[in-house]
Amino acid sequence: MLALLKTKFVILETLFVLVFIAAALFIAGLIYQAAGTIRDQRRFPPPGRLIDIGARRLHLVEAGQGRPAVILESGISASCLNWTEIRNRVSKFTRCASYDRAGLGWSDPATTPRTTLRLVDELHALLQAAGVPPPYVLVGHSFGGLLVRGFAVRYADEVAGVVLLDPLCPEEWQPVSEAQSRMLRRGVRLSRRGAVLARLGIVRLALMLLSAGSRRLPQLIAKVSSGRGESTISRIVGEVRKMPVETWPVIQAHWCQPKSFRGMARHLESLPESCAEAAPMRLPPSMPVTILSASNSTAGERAGREAMALSSSRGRHIIAAESGHWIHLDEPELVVQAIWEMVERARSG
Repeated sequence: MLALLKTKFVILETLFVLVFIAAALFIAGLIYQAAGTIRDQRRFPPPGRLIDIGARRLHLVEAGQGRPAVILESGISASCLNWTEIRNRVSKFTRCASYDRAGLGWSDPATTPRTTLRLVDELHALLQAAGVPPPYVLVGHSFGGLLVRGFAVRYADEVAGVVLLDPLCPEEWQPVSEAQSRMLRRGVRLSRRGAVLARLGIVRLALMLLSAGSRRLPQLIAKVSSGRGESTISRIVGEVRKMPVETWPVIQAHWCQPKSFRGMARHLESLPESCAEAAPMRLPPSMPVTILSASNSTAGERAGREAMALSSSRGRHIIAAESGHWIHLDEPELVVQAIWEMVERARSG
């Protein structure tokens, strides 16, 4: 009996120690994350304006003067930082603005579904509240192309032209296949998991180690959290490194925030509805449209974009031979040229 009691006491003591260690790590993670967040807020204040559109504030960055204004719309998880080089170049010949959708970058968290029509109306409200008058040349990358398409249909009288960079084709998500549904569920699950890890400071620790040159622990964290290691990290870091060096630490700070992961989850959750809303939308036949496709885009994607270009009396479809999906990072000159031509066309009437 005495031996049994001793064994139970040892087990209880061990459990107590494990619980204590877990609690200590949990609290330490929360403190580490909170301290890092305060430090990031001081180091990286919003470079633009926080505009109140009623339900939330959205972050808008502008540069340059002139009309029409060029509005840059990011991909599904990207912030205004993604457009830094393009915005700087375009601002030399006209007013140019990029922004953070709710839940991303410096904007307030997203609290509502991220559907096409809702996002289009939020962008319109932002431009009105910020005092950016039409007409607009709209430039959208990937998922941003979906929103640009929706804006150009919903507010056609305010749009002078559209430039789409490897845009998402909503028809390919109608109806949503089982494979697509599985991919979205996985993406939402990983985004929610990422929010928890960010809250506990684990994402911050992994990125800090990765930026310092250590790869083993970040790879292990990626493997445990998503089932993928080196390939995931290498792909993401590879795209970020195409951006201006001064943006790297700011992007890292944003990735450390649970808000960014929650915002990503909301966008993915709403993607089927977003595509359903956008699929029946057709650009006005007289609206100028330039579509740039990545060199690795599929035959189906190219065919759909070619059809969209042909539906416009002033449409063009160009293959960016030296680009992957992030055309504005791989061939910024090509993108700036397309925007410049659209602006000049609008000015000449």
